[in-house]
Amino acid sequence: MARSVKKGPYVDERVSRKIEGKRPADTGTIKTWARRSQISPDMVGFTFGVHNGKDHVDVFIVDEMVGHTLGEFSPTKKFHRHGGKVQKELDQRLREAEITAAKAAKTAGDAKK
Repeated sequence: MARSVKKGPYVDERVSRKIEGKRPADTGTIKTWARRSQISPDMVGFTFGVHNGKDHVDVFIVDEMVGHTLGEFSPTKKFHRHGGKVQKELDQRLREAEITAAKAAKTAGDAKK
């Protein structure tokens, strides 16, 4: 962890004020830009909309997330996929397999009639 133990966890004031005195069932998504704020035990059960630079990603807080930061659960980069000739060939094989499976299912359905 980057923050010293003697300093304690960092929880943004705005985030703590937004959940103060509220129940998770009554509140909807709580929007926040405080990605570096650590998750405390009193946040469990709430849903936070953590900003990733473009939009807010809904993050439902569970017990295992306590001690981590909100930003860890809202990725800022989107992985598209690795491309190239090999990937195109794999995609083509998958499409052909789906087509043959659909044809086989159709012929099996016609044979039953």
